[in-house]
Amino acid sequence: MTVIVTDAHYRMAAALIRDLVEAGVCVIVCEKNTISQPVGFFCRGIDRSVFLSDEAYQDELLALCISVQQQTGEKPALLPVGAATLSMLAENRERFLEVCHMAVSSAENLTLLNDKRRAAALAESLGIAVPAVYLKSESESADAFLSRVDLPCIVKPTCGEKFGLSAAQRYRIARTKEELQKAFDHFSSITGEAPIVQEYLPGDGFGCSILAKDGVVYASICHKRIREWPVTGGPSSCCETADLPQLILSAKKMAEALCFTGVAMFEFKQDSLGRPRFLECNPRVWGTYPLTRVSGSNFALCWLHAALGDEIPSYSSPKPVRMVFYPSDFAAALGYLRRGQVKKSLGAFCDFLNPRVKNGLFERKDSRPGQIYLKNLRKRGDEHAR
Repeated sequence: MTVIVTDAHYRMAAALIRDLVEAGVCVIVCEKNTISQPVGFFCRGIDRSVFLSDEAYQDELLALCISVQQQTGEKPALLPVGAATLSMLAENRERFLEVCHMAVSSAENLTLLNDKRRAAALAESLGIAVPAVYLKSESESADAFLSRVDLPCIVKPTCGEKFGLSAAQRYRIARTKEELQKAFDHFSSITGEAPIVQEYLPGDGFGCSILAKDGVVYASICHKRIREWPVTGGPSSCCETADLPQLILSAKKMAEALCFTGVAMFEFKQDSLGRPRFLECNPRVWGTYPLTRVSGSNFALCWLHAALGDEIPSYSSPKPVRMVFYPSDFAAALGYLRRGQVKKSLGAFCDFLNPRVKNGLFERKDSRPGQIYLKNLRKRGDEHAR
């Protein structure tokens, strides 16, 4: 069996590629030719790496699937990592299913889950708690609306990813009316629509990630966010597995309601009483995906069999483990120190010295992807290498 993994420049692609290689699968990795030295191209054991034209990406990916089918006598499985590729495949599902196997959701479901308002409405209709949202009425003045918002609050666009915003750029925390006004105007100018103004939740952040097919969840893993970079709510720089059956149940409800197929990560945050509330969903491979690998689960293999239409193997439940990303966790340590959060800052250095803490990218037996990642950071900055 041959598997094609797309968007090899994302660091989480390496975990998927490594698991598939170790399972004895023939792995082809591909990336757009506008991206230099994708980390996935340097994973040990891959069959080959392929650059595809940015301008003709869809047609060349299709041609790659056809060539593999002609060479091997069977259709390859196609596992998309990036959101743009996933969206393209969903919109051209029938065309690609003729030449490859996929476990990809419908374009309608992707649109719904990427829309924070619609995703929250679905969750609320299923009895899943969500943060309070402030809505401006048509007759209400902007000043009157902003004046009645409880501070601090979160301001974010309906779908920041659609406008090319990184995870750290997709929200702002407003602690004063002036900051709220500035954030509101900022996202309005980018998206052309009013952003979401949401209750600020002070508790811990959690994620529940799933693999589903036709609304049935076959694999799940929950994590708790320990540290993040930027420290004001950026992506996880350190997280650990967590036993959270309530969150799994919530994710299952949403997947079943949508008859969802594919992989997704549902984000939750605790309110002041410690109760988790649904924030949003990333219906794609998520940033902390490597936790599926370092925890010893067979998530990647289950995804492959779901794509092939085979019987999905029994899921190997994740083992308790903590995972870090460097150098972002070092940056987080300095960020927490500057904010006076000494305990959190010291925790990062303690984890660095702890051999039981796993790394989300750097592996001794497969060191090249990590080396290339650092090289890319120096050359292009974190936004391109992430």
